[in-house]
Amino acid sequence: MQKDKLRTIRKQKNYTQQHVADALATDVSNYSRKESGDVKITEEEWNKLSKFLSVPLEDIYEEEASKKITNEDSQKAPSVTPEDDLNVELIRNLLDYIALLKEENARLKVESKK
Repeated sequence: MQKDKLRTIRKQKNYTQQHVADALATDVSNYSRKESGDVKITEEEWNKLSKFLSVPLEDIYEEEASKKITNEDSQKAPSVTPEDDLNVELIRNLLDYIALLKEENARLKVESKK
């Protein structure tokens, strides 16, 4: 579910997705997926967004649409819970952070050899 309230306020305040991504300590592509509703925004991130945009949480918050997988067969289909989205998001964020640390380590190694 696209976060229209969040997008509208962000644009009204003349912030780019990059500005907001920096405030959340994530990359712009990850933030873009959050704003478009592809990736869940955590409670902590909602609070950071509210503070960064200087607006009450209720002005930007939109509930996550629950996702359910259905199966045409008579077998019971597994459901996808918000916790599953959170785990995927956490893994993506950790991978992004690892990549950032590797870049920083490489830069520091080059600097230390000078």
